[in-house]
Amino acid sequence: MDDIEKRLTDCFRSVFPELDITEVSRASASSVGSWDSIAMLNLISVVEEEFNVRVPIEEMEQLMSFELILDFLRRTNAH
Repeated sequence: MDDIEKRLTDCFRSVFPELDITEVSRASASSVGSWDSIAMLNLISVVEEEFNVRVPIEEMEQLMSFELILDFLRRTNAH
């Protein structure tokens, strides 16, 4: 697990504390019962703060899983 993945895991755990650490990397809007529009906004906010990035509104609706958010962060060279 690289630094970005670890930090993103921490973001997910703060928004979805019910997720076991082993479930985070497979988490998606369809697999996490508490992932609703409010949780999504909270998650994006936490990610933006942690990685000092801005997620464009038009991309938010596509970032519906741990993997997709991780790919976004790697593409944007988040630190």
